Amino acid sequence: MVEVVGVRFKKVGKIYYFDPDGNVIERGTHVIVETSRGLEYGVIEIKNRMVSDEEVIQPLKKIIRIATEEDDLQESKNKEREKEAFDICVEKIKKHGLNMKLIEVELTFDLNKIIFYFTSDERVDFRELVKELASIFRTRIELRQIGVRDEAKMLNGIGICGRTLCCATFLGDFTPVSIKMAKDQNLSLNPTKISGICGRLMCCLKYEEETYEELNKNRHCEGDIIKTPDGEGEILSVNVLRQTVKAAVRKKPQDAPTISYYSVNEIEIIKRKFREDYDEN
Repeated sequence: MVEVVGVRFKKVGKIYYFDPDGNVIERGTHVIVETSRGLEYGVIEIKNRMVSDEEVIQPLKKIIRIATEEDDLQESKNKEREKEAFDICVEKIKKHGLNMKLIEVELTFDLNKIIFYFTSDERVDFRELVKELASIFRTRIELRQIGVRDEAKMLNGIGICGRTLCCATFLGDFTPVSIKMAKDQNLSLNPTKISGICGRLMCCLKYEEETYEELNKNRHCEGDIIKTPDGEGEILSVNVLRQTVKAAVRKKPQDAPTISYYSVNEIEIIKRKFREDYDEN
């Protein structure tokens, strides 16, 4: 076991572990740490705790110091410099006629590097742009191409639910989302209804997937022939959350079918309707 604190560098960024170096640091405290990019200004999100050695990437770097008033002032100045660098970079992109959209600019705390995040639908030859930016800022320049999900996370916005985007509010990492999740939850497969403003499948499809996987273990579906307490029938629809089915049932072979509702625990499948996603094994 090793004692660590969790530090976050962006509002909804990933949390990284550091050695508190014997200090007890409360959540919300600003600190200065050394990373692979140089000195950085972060905030404590996880106060002192013990974690297993497997959870830590060695070597574990130490917290250099708790941020002082001078450090806070330096960070404020860096934010102003980021805005200036953004405007300058946009101007230079237009000058070079590059097909790229600048999203965000990030400076390391010690001004050792400036990172420009951009999106583009194609590969961009930005070598001349980097040279010109380096001559202006006199520091290391990095241009990093990001995807549309990262763009939405940085810019934020309002989802179709009426709330601010999950990725820009509390999601530290993106998790894989598939169309199968929408099928399991019996949602419309219309892309406009299950896609976020980034154009990709909504992250919230993942939230209830484990629950639906558990509920779908019975694998009932429309068209299955079932045996009910009232006789044989055919499933017309399935309510996964309530674990009920709507079925057309004939109490006697010569009778007209009647519509009834049953719990999945009181029916037995006689014959399954063929489905591409059904594996009898």
